[in-house]
Amino acid sequence: MEIRKAEFITSLADYGPFEGKGLPQIAVAGKSNVGKSTLINKLCNRNKLARTSATPGKTRLINIFLLNEAFHLVDLPGYGFAKVDKREKARWGRMMQDYFTTAEELKHVFCLVDIRHDPTEDDRMMNSFLRQMDIPFTVIATKADKISRGARSKQLAPICRALLVQPWEIICFSGEDGTGREQLLSKIEEVLTETQP
Repeated sequence: MEIRKAEFITSLADYGPFEGKGLPQIAVAGKSNVGKSTLINKLCNRNKLARTSATPGKTRLINIFLLNEAFHLVDLPGYGFAKVDKREKARWGRMMQDYFTTAEELKHVFCLVDIRHDPTEDDRMMNSFLRQMDIPFTVIATKADKISRGARSKQLAPICRALLVQPWEIICFSGEDGTGREQLLSKIEEVLTETQP
């Protein structure tokens, strides 16, 4: 699969109707600053489609992108950012809960974790929530260029233990050198093919 066309559709504070709603959705979830926007930009070969920031907690809305006029990529707000007050955290929690429980078009979630660090409590909670909701997901280990190829399997071990996945189920990804991009595109194609009526 190749992404030939990508456009930003809208940002939502609360999940609800939007232009073109009804197409299959693939959501991108992960803690603040894990590289969600970078992944979206690299996937689409567009530098500024999704706004990236060195400041964690930049994505506070649900951002929706239309790809190949065939499906929506949904960029969810980053979780686990310490500098946000409790009220804002609770609002994010409600926003995510509403999305996951009402988005009938959701087919798959890419769960992003930083390959250099063990998954956080928030990562575990997200993982557990998706399992309870029976929502299919793939773990994406971002920032793979930051460590050597040889060190990757060692770094994946604690991720596998914490998120109850096998090493071969994880896609190592880098927004810098494009590692994992083809695997990601293949996964999207697989998800969309499986969901066709």
